[in-house]
Amino acid sequence: MEQQASIVKEYVQWLRLEKSLAANTVEAYQQDLQKLLAFLRAEGLDVLDVSTDDLERFSAGLHDIGIHPRSQARILSGVKSFYHFLVLTDRLEADPSELLEGPKIGFRLPEVLTVEEIDRIIDAVDMDKAEGQRNRAMVETLYSCGLRVSELCNLRLSDLFFDEGFIRVIGKGDKQRLVPISPRAIKEINYWLIDRRHGRIKPGNEDYVFLARWGNRISRIMVFHLVKELAERAGIAKTISPHTFRHSFATHLLEGGANLRAIQAMLGHESIATTEIYTHIDRQMLRSEIINHHPRNIKYANEQRK
Repeated sequence: MEQQASIVKEYVQWLRLEKSLAANTVEAYQQDLQKLLAFLRAEGLDVLDVSTDDLERFSAGLHDIGIHPRSQARILSGVKSFYHFLVLTDRLEADPSELLEGPKIGFRLPEVLTVEEIDRIIDAVDMDKAEGQRNRAMVETLYSCGLRVSELCNLRLSDLFFDEGFIRVIGKGDKQRLVPISPRAIKEINYWLIDRRHGRIKPGNEDYVFLARWGNRISRIMVFHLVKELAERAGIAKTISPHTFRHSFATHLLEGGANLRAIQAMLGHESIATTEIYTHIDRQMLRSEIINHHPRNIKYANEQRK
């Protein structure tokens, strides 16, 4: 960590003295670099051992958390500048960011799936596979709770409050929020937890809800591959990602007449501070807004009455 701090300090000096950048520009470069460093810490990677694939996963994550394409392009420009500096100072022989592509500025919002398409994707899960119930529970939770893929991967057993009908989610900036969870999602997760008890669990991963077959927590890239595979199997031609479920979740709730402020609280948007959410929105009201207006919950309730 001390070596990394020294490198960053030298890089900032290089921006100021060699590149002659304005103070505000240098500060912006620093802030963007911190996003990369936070990602590398979470992945257990050293700044000098990064591959192009690692940087591409970082880039995909920027889109996943809803950063505007123009901001994504600026951040990746800063990443390229940093690795160019590392090559210039002989810390690296090759630049891993050289082939890193920025987003298209005209990038459109993710496509919205219909409720029927989401049902088809969930039905496409191969339940004969050992990981079938896990995959079904993950997709159900992504859509039913409107989670970011990173929030799904980091979900812990200690974050589940099923008796109260909530899960605790750690969002951007380590901000916590309580998210209502539907009866259907609770059922699918509980089924998965039965299978989970019989699987391998690596030390340090005991509290994570969703685990890979080798016992560590599920990765973002695995969720991306799963969603793509299920969409193809379901015969859905739309270009989708885990974020598509989050976007569809919000769109369906708005179309169903849910309170906009409740949806913002569910999604954990930065425009509403966490304390403000729970000062002005009663938790049970928040839960009832989601449970009563989510189309999948309505369908599930109707099925239970038959």
